[in-house]
Amino acid sequence: MSSDPRRRRATHADVAAAAGVSKATVSKALNGRDDVSATTRERVLTAVTELGYRPTTAPATTSGRRALAVVFDIPASPYILGVLQGALAAASDGHLDLLTRLAPERSARTQRAVAREWIADQRAAGVVGIVGLTLSEPDGLIDAASDASLPFVIVDPVDTRHRRMVSVGSSNWAGARTATEHLLGLGHRRIAWIGGPEASDAARDRLYGYQAALDAAGLEVDPALIRSDQFDVSVGARHARELLTAAEPPTAIMAADDEIAVGVLATAHALGIRVPDQLSVTGFDDTPQAAWTTPPLTTVHQHLEGMGRMAVQTVLAMAEGRRPASRHVELATSLTVRDSTSAPASAART
Repeated sequence: MSSDPRRRRATHADVAAAAGVSKATVSKALNGRDDVSATTRERVLTAVTELGYRPTTAPATTSGRRALAVVFDIPASPYILGVLQGALAAASDGHLDLLTRLAPERSARTQRAVAREWIADQRAAGVVGIVGLTLSEPDGLIDAASDASLPFVIVDPVDTRHRRMVSVGSSNWAGARTATEHLLGLGHRRIAWIGGPEASDAARDRLYGYQAALDAAGLEVDPALIRSDQFDVSVGARHARELLTAAEPPTAIMAADDEIAVGVLATAHALGIRVPDQLSVTGFDDTPQAAWTTPPLTTVHQHLEGMGRMAVQTVLAMAEGRRPASRHVELATSLTVRDSTSAPASAART
């Protein structure tokens, strides 16, 4: 009978032998102890991956409580805070601690050693699952989590085509199409789009929804009216100025999120353009600030708290060994109509 550890479940001793260290050193490396050198930790993590080693129990925490980790790139966002609120509520319902984490630097997170060490640190903190919020370039972290049997769910994925990725999002295509149809119904025909990053699945689907509505109305999509950039107030302000000072400005501007829309409203105010009398503006997300802009913003409502709850519930189900019914879950969107949209001035005169 072969003694090859690959033909049976790998043990602590197998990892130690493969890495050329003691079993105590393996434990220290897997538990994130800082008295293990980076070179030794790399050897241990490599052995863990090659042997397919799976710890029989998760590392114990001092409190004995289980935890979930929520990881993101940019914490200061109304969108992130909305999703976090739902995740926190779901974690509290499940009697788990919710740990917030900033992701490793983008230049480093694609490195296998960095990703494995970051995942090992989460296990050492008692984490039983991870939720990534619009996390860019997450594939290395997803791979490392999968190797460590740690469930990982992404909300609104960016820069990924990972086969094993499980994600939660909204019906972005349908939401953008509904908002565009709202403007078309008011009589707008020259409608501009200021979108998010091209690598963002959500931003891309929203753009496609906008284009689909124009196409269904028999209108040709004008490339000069379409911009793709970051989800940021300053981006909305800059692109709005370029669009509104053009020889043939749009009568409506659709923003791919509420922050971009806030920038559009600020630029319109600075240029003396009245909203909605001279320009209609729509957003996407329906964050709390949307109701307090001047004028209050018409926007696509997506259930941010619901996305957070769904992501946590999916992670917990996976941690219990249940396979998700679908690798991508979409929550429905709806249009919240406020005071930033009306018929264009030409249609009103007619």
